[in-house]
Amino acid sequence: MRVPVPRHPAFRLLLGGSAVAALGNWLLIVAIPVHVFHLTGSATATGLAIAVEALPGLVVGPWAGVLLDRVSLTRALSLAQLACAAAVALIFLVDDAGDVWLLYLAVLAENTAATVQRPAVRALTPAVVGTGQRELAAANALELTVGSVLRLGAPPLGALLLAGPGIGAVLAIDVAGYLASAALFALLGRKVATAPTVPARGGLRAGLAAVAADRTLRGTLAANTLFLTANAGLTALLVPLLVTRLQAPGHALGYVVSGLGAGFLLGAALAGPALARFGTLQVLAAARIGTGAAFFALANAPGLPAAVLAACLVGVPGSLLLTAVQIHLQHTVPAGMLGRVTALFLAADALAAVVGGLAAPALAASLGLVTALNALAALALLPALVGSARASAWRAS
Repeated sequence: MRVPVPRHPAFRLLLGGSAVAALGNWLLIVAIPVHVFHLTGSATATGLAIAVEALPGLVVGPWAGVLLDRVSLTRALSLAQLACAAAVALIFLVDDAGDVWLLYLAVLAENTAATVQRPAVRALTPAVVGTGQRELAAANALELTVGSVLRLGAPPLGALLLAGPGIGAVLAIDVAGYLASAALFALLGRKVATAPTVPARGGLRAGLAAVAADRTLRGTLAANTLFLTANAGLTALLVPLLVTRLQAPGHALGYVVSGLGAGFLLGAALAGPALARFGTLQVLAAARIGTGAAFFALANAPGLPAAVLAACLVGVPGSLLLTAVQIHLQHTVPAGMLGRVTALFLAADALAAVVGGLAAPALAASLGLVTALNALAALALLPALVGSARASAWRAS
């Protein structure tokens, strides 16, 4: 008798471990830049802290995927959470601006260890719930729902903790969360066999070759990277859009982000039924078109309420898109390659965020804000059209 995914004991351990770890990580995303600015009074030092947080995902992520294909995934996760806890504990030693280098080192170490989590959890999901379309859709939709709730709630919680008990409370919660996560993943390792059944061959080059040799993976990676580049560019221009074009205050960004989060939650609720009924490739194609169209609506919003509504419309197909890509990898990639291929996709996501975030302001300066926003929305629609064409070709073959 099949156990429904939400009631599956092993999946609860997997979801609980990843959620507890993500909570602490989201708390620090707000707390660290604020703490660095409090210590140094320097915007440059604060920006460097943000860059240090993002760097490991791009540089270390693909190599973490190679490691994951060679070891027990639950053991790797447990050790990574312990390393994260030790790194965060170092920040307790930072008392003034002269010690800020130690904070950078701690943040770099924490985020390096954390690069293991996302690809490992995605690779573990089929081992825990099975490879059936319905089970994977339900599991990934639940993971996305929990992630969306944390994305909405944890950053404001981090701000409240900073304003009240202070940075020490944030650090203590984060360390405790990582230790609890390590324990949950260790328990999971006793319930599910997560060691590779076949020794992984080759290194990072083998993962790249696997993507290059498979037209479905190759097309999905290219389309996803283009889409996320446009997404990062639009995100970078949200504040100029609100302040200069819509004449809204800067804090109105919070309303737009809340609208996006609401859309993500709604999309997560729809993901399971949609994927079970229509299949991964069809949902991918429709979600790309829907998200691209919603980007146009956001870029041309006549006022703040319309922008919030457009952000919600972005979130619904956006969450479907992320879930469909994840399931597509879990179905397509052999188990011995899933860790490194997933990590390559995540590294491409990080690269898209960097390129889009840096290129969008320059594009706006040369073309004007409105033209740049519409150009980015068009770029988001380009992979939607390519994805639709490829989906038709895959169905025909």
